[in-house]
Amino acid sequence: MEMQLSMVVLEVRDVAKSVEFYRALGLAMPDPREDRPVSLLRMPSGVSLVLTEKFASVYDPAWTRPAGGYQQMLEFFAGEDAEVDAMWDRLTAAGYAGRMAPTQTQGPYAAMIDDPDGNVVLLTSDQAARISNKDNA
Repeated sequence: MEMQLSMVVLEVRDVAKSVEFYRALGLAMPDPREDRPVSLLRMPSGVSLVLTEKFASVYDPAWTRPAGGYQQMLEFFAGEDAEVDAMWDRLTAAGYAGRMAPTQTQGPYAAMIDDPDGNVVLLTSDQAARISNKDNA
């Protein structure tokens, strides 16, 4: 399987204010869901922009705002859960820092790994991230 950039996830302080900004920028960001503070927009390119208040802050106990942490993640769709596991094993064995071992989150099955510069790469088997998926639910 060829790796594809799937989503840009921004951990924001206030989803409603961020939705307002990105709408002003010209994106048709949907209203956040009632049951959780998330807004997801699938762009014509197939890449999605996700605004969330509570992903990194819930699933990564070491996360802090930019003074010592990160504010975005680059999500890559890996296909199946087993491929997320295999990629985690391969990358951590190669010495890359793992932030979150593969786990079923409130959303996708996912793992988090730092690139050499400390940028966080989110590996998922989330069907919503599949490029051929026409709906972005």
